[in-house]
Amino acid sequence: MRRFLIVDDELPVLHALQRTLRQHVPEKDLQVEIFTEADQAMVRCAEVDFDLVISDYRMPGMNGIDFLRMVKGIQPDAVRMMLSASSEFETIVHAVNEAEVFRYLAKPWQPEDVAECIRLAMVRRDKLLEDRRLADTVRSQTDKARAEELERKRLEELEPGITKVNWGPDGSVKLD
Repeated sequence: MRRFLIVDDELPVLHALQRTLRQHVPEKDLQVEIFTEADQAMVRCAEVDFDLVISDYRMPGMNGIDFLRMVKGIQPDAVRMMLSASSEFETIVHAVNEAEVFRYLAKPWQPEDVAECIRLAMVRRDKLLEDRRLADTVRSQTDKARAEELERKRLEELEPGITKVNWGPDGSVKLD
């Protein structure tokens, strides 16, 4: 199941984007949560993991960059996107640099553009999670190898030569 969170202070925009996602995003089990207030959305981010978080840029109380930066701190693997009617280059650059925004969606949006951005965002999300899983596996194997090496050294200190085995050509153990 994919879980998306959308924040915009305009309820009609939220409903329109929610409809666009449901009509044009081919996810079978798609759950979309919408919020008109960034503070409430932030509380929800602390409770549930989201695959994708979309935030409007201009909102009362907290702008979208600040909101997405906070989401990054809580859920670093959630893909973050900015939604805005503003096409100011500085705003876009700031969003990308500060909150590591994956894509910038302009209002009004084209449904096909949104669908393609979501598809790319989910590819990125899946890659992030797979990279994390592989890193955890390598880290676990490395930790296990270190533990075995530490035990080998401890045994050698107690009984020098205990970890050395003299093998015969037929695979047998030669005793000294």
